[in-house]
Amino acid sequence: MIVACPACNGLNRLPANKVAQNGHCGKCKQALFLGEPLELTTANFAAHAQKAELPLVVDFWASWCGPCQSFAPVFSQAASELEPHFRFGKINTEQQQQLAAQFNIRSIPTLMIFKQGKVVAQQAGAFPKQAFYQWLSQNK
Repeated sequence: MIVACPACNGLNRLPANKVAQNGHCGKCKQALFLGEPLELTTANFAAHAQKAELPLVVDFWASWCGPCQSFAPVFSQAASELEPHFRFGKINTEQQQQLAAQFNIRSIPTLMIFKQGKVVAQQAGAFPKQAFYQWLSQNK
């Protein structure tokens, strides 16, 4: 399985049965799994969404959005509990307008799950924790 490093965005090959052992990047030696959402930008998005084989859950959000702010702790908790089965990332739509436009984001928060560059699930609006976890398990 190919996993992108959260620090340097380098691609690392890990045996699928060893992903849960929290490996380190062969390039920069940093941990491959931090248990927290990554800040995704146009510079690192392709490495995590298209080249890596780990499902990527993305939260498109903005700092002025109340529902985004209330959902943020649920998203962070999911990252700490569900990595390395998923990679979690956040895209600030105010700072990353090109990515927001690329994915036609019209309302926030919008959640998407990517598998090797393809959107496999999309949901507009914030979830309660249980509903979010259920949505994730249905879209592994």
